[in-house]
Amino acid sequence: MDVLRPQLVTFDGRNYRKNPVQEKQYQHEEDEDFYPDSMEYSDEPCGAYEVAQTPHGFRATVSAPSLLYKAGEMRHIVGKRGDTKKKIEVETKTSITIPKPGHEGEIVITGPHRNGVVSARTRIDVLLDTFRRRQPFTHFLSFFLNEAEVQERFLTFQEEVLKTCSKDRGVDSTIFQNPKKLHLTIGMLVLLSEQEIQQTCEILQRCKEEFINDISGGKPLEVEMAGIEYMNDDPAMVDVLYAKVHMKDGSNRLQELVDRVLERFQSLGLIVKEWTSVKLHATVMNTLLRKDPNAEGRYNLYTADGKYIFKERESFDGRNILKTFENFYFGSLRLNSIHISQRFTVDSFGNYASCGHVDFS
Repeated sequence: MDVLRPQLVTFDGRNYRKNPVQEKQYQHEEDEDFYPDSMEYSDEPCGAYEVAQTPHGFRATVSAPSLLYKAGEMRHIVGKRGDTKKKIEVETKTSITIPKPGHEGEIVITGPHRNGVVSARTRIDVLLDTFRRRQPFTHFLSFFLNEAEVQERFLTFQEEVLKTCSKDRGVDSTIFQNPKKLHLTIGMLVLLSEQEIQQTCEILQRCKEEFINDISGGKPLEVEMAGIEYMNDDPAMVDVLYAKVHMKDGSNRLQELVDRVLERFQSLGLIVKEWTSVKLHATVMNTLLRKDPNAEGRYNLYTADGKYIFKERESFDGRNILKTFENFYFGSLRLNSIHISQRFTVDSFGNYASCGHVDFS
């Protein structure tokens, strides 16, 4: 690893260097009171966290998602036989108290030195961030694109595609999106508690006050859903076919708005920084739906040892579809709300359930 370009980890809106750690065997590691004299606390400046002074030193607390307290999950913080917890305590001269399995509460860090408490807090935050990144996405920021006109035009598109291209490899009715779930995704989220959902609502509200109102003019954005495109680089091996979404007036206000929202959530560490711009699209065909009608696009599942799980899928030949329906018109929409949509759930209308939203007007 290039020490001049270390890996960065983001949480709470701050960036931290993830430096390589050289394991050391301490001569007196069986003695709980032994600490190296030359310890340095360099993980984080003292002012970054709220640390309370007590009669015996200093104290800080860390809120952890309730999922972490389920049986077996706490190993992500304490390590095998508590080795990770002990290592942090020894290297930072702190004591870390973690709720027992099945009991929720805060992780409490105490120690005689402020810097040591802050250093331990930072390391626990990195462990929590790693745990979070290994959880499947639970929610996503989105616009609903399921107005009646668009649904009707989508069903016409599906009917005509099956009529003219059903003999093409892999093309059948199972890979079409449910018209009630048509949406435009801004970014994927991992929200593990009601508190985190509420915090996301508050962030969206601040976005509205700080820049959404200026970009939208306090009015719905008038957009069109027209034309189709595919995700990968081979039209004969397509997994995702999508409809393009653009402003009716030809401006880039929609792109500017979603990019600003994405940037805000990325800066707070709530969305992984994979892209700097949102790809404006509405998925209309997806091969993940072939085997599972309830499949939802992107997965971020990991095995116990941290290996990424790829979902098997059978592509389709999209060349005739792209040629015949290149400029298909799905309809016009008025985008007036950004929703916090919950995966694998539906509301009474068959759309993704919304846990919160902000309106433009």
